[in-house]
Amino acid sequence: VPPDGAPFSPARYKPPATETNPALEDPTPDYMNLLGMVFSMCGLMLKLKWCAWIAVYCSFISFANSRSSEDTKQMMSSFMLSISAVVMSYLQNPQPMSPPW
Repeated sequence: VPPDGAPFSPARYKPPATETNPALEDPTPDYMNLLGMVFSMCGLMLKLKWCAWIAVYCSFISFANSRSSEDTKQMMSSFMLSISAVVMSYLQNPQPMSPPW
């Protein structure tokens, strides 16, 4: 018998608030966003095509793992920076990427 005296009271799930429990926050989108910006800057400055492609990959992961309530300005700027890194690296050297081995 539940403590309120009712023989069968329906139990309701109440999710914990994320402000009180920061362990529930997923840091993956933030890390991937930062990695995407770092790799896109390396792709732009060092003209490394593989860095630019990794930046695009990180941007997609960041976008896929983000919540709809988050602000998308930073994510979109990271995505556009990574796309511009790919475009600029292929405009400067249109040859395909050579394998590292």
